[in-house]
Amino acid sequence: MNIGEAAKASNVSAKMIRYYEQIGLIPPAARNDAGYRHYTQADLHRLRFIRRARDLGFAVNEIRDLLNLWHDTSRRSADVKRLAEQHIAELHRRMETLRQMADTLKTLVDCCAGDERPECPILQNLEQGSENTPEHRS
Repeated sequence: MNIGEAAKASNVSAKMIRYYEQIGLIPPAARNDAGYRHYTQADLHRLRFIRRARDLGFAVNEIRDLLNLWHDTSRRSADVKRLAEQHIAELHRRMETLRQMADTLKTLVDCCAGDERPECPILQNLEQGSENTPEHRS
């Protein structure tokens, strides 16, 4: 199948398929006589694996590690589990960072009168930096 059909079947855009090929996540596609890429069922299986890993938030390098483990029949499931646990820890760090950002913004919104006056603690904070955040003031 051609790249458009592979994109539709794998739910990965043609642009991303070309990118994954460029960075080596998928092997270079076979080419027909006209030079068009041709994808097999094995290619689709790999693309679906990559798509699912991306949906779970794994970074490209992590996906590369997962693909290597997937194809290594002598792998230890402990290695896969360790990678997944590290990813969970990173997701929790990101969630905490997002929670802190939301809390800070909520505090700033609560401090803003939201009226016709030009004074705005939100803009003042953006101008002055984190040391002016209400929760960082003494």
